[in-house]
Amino acid sequence: MIEYEDLSRVNHSYKQEFTELFGKFLDKGWFVLGEEVKLFEEEFAAYCGSKYCIGVASGLDALYLSLLALDLPEGAEVLVPSNTYIATILSIVNAGLKPVLVEPDLGTYNITASGVEENISSSTKAIMLVHLYGKPCKMDELLNIAKKHDLYIIEDCAQAHGAKYQDKAVGTWGNFGAYSFYPTKNLGALGDAGAIVTNDSRMAEKLKALRNYGSQIKYKNDFIGINSRLDELQAAFLRIKLRELDKLNQHKNILADIYKKELKREFVILPENQENTFEVFHIFNIRTENRDELKQYLLDNGIKTEIHYPTPPHHQAGYKNLLHGSYPISEEIHRTTLSLPISLIHTEDQIEQIARTINKFFEKL
Repeated sequence: MIEYEDLSRVNHSYKQEFTELFGKFLDKGWFVLGEEVKLFEEEFAAYCGSKYCIGVASGLDALYLSLLALDLPEGAEVLVPSNTYIATILSIVNAGLKPVLVEPDLGTYNITASGVEENISSSTKAIMLVHLYGKPCKMDELLNIAKKHDLYIIEDCAQAHGAKYQDKAVGTWGNFGAYSFYPTKNLGALGDAGAIVTNDSRMAEKLKALRNYGSQIKYKNDFIGINSRLDELQAAFLRIKLRELDKLNQHKNILADIYKKELKREFVILPENQENTFEVFHIFNIRTENRDELKQYLLDNGIKTEIHYPTPPHHQAGYKNLLHGSYPISEEIHRTTLSLPISLIHTEDQIEQIARTINKFFEKL
């Protein structure tokens, strides 16, 4: 069986380092906001090319706290892709703001400057864009629109660790870059974890307080904050894995190139190539009208796949009174998309086997 992902195998090569680290961690006896968090923040900021990094408890909190730090008026509109994972929208709702869905480009799955501009109103205060699947948005164009309309930009980089647009890291173009280190991410912790990067020193200090009950000095609360601190142990694990992130991203690009070469384009829609970008392929998705039949065929032939994501946000039961309107592009993506294995554990031979099996399925139709 070719697994879609196997986190035990992914982390096995780090087992000795993790075990030794845990012993030292236990002996030290400092478990919250200690030296490991400080060092990881410095190292991840340097990796991204950002001045500051603030470690938080999850990717959702990274998005939520970014909005909280901006002090936007209650009910202000935040533009967000109509095909994103629900966490992006949830962060806006939790912040007391109004999500406004923007349809993506069907080739890149990312929102565009023209799509954003069509949805700007007098109540719009921010754009929360998503570098979906690890493909960067066209940041220069989106930045120009944001400047033209005086809007903040928050980049959801949960799937884009190490991705670049015009040789500049995603997350460093806008006001904030929000990262998730959920275990399946290219840079994954052994539990929930997240971070925010920014070049704004004032906002960095505010975010450090907001994540810690609104406090910069113990028992002195300058803001109404929350408890969302990056775990000291997870920070230590992430420091080890950060050293290998570029190697992992290169491996995924090699596997993606095999898919692009071997899969027949008359059978499936492949991810669109985009100039001036370095993609990191957190997810390699294809699209086909025969998605469900193909998924079952692959499983029958020993290949596991996933769907990111089966239901568009505006069709989720919890949001039926909040997200209104018709979003046909999003619906088409969610109805036809299929995510293929592309992980540290997968070999080039396995990817070739998967491609052959997919081609065989369509040849039989």
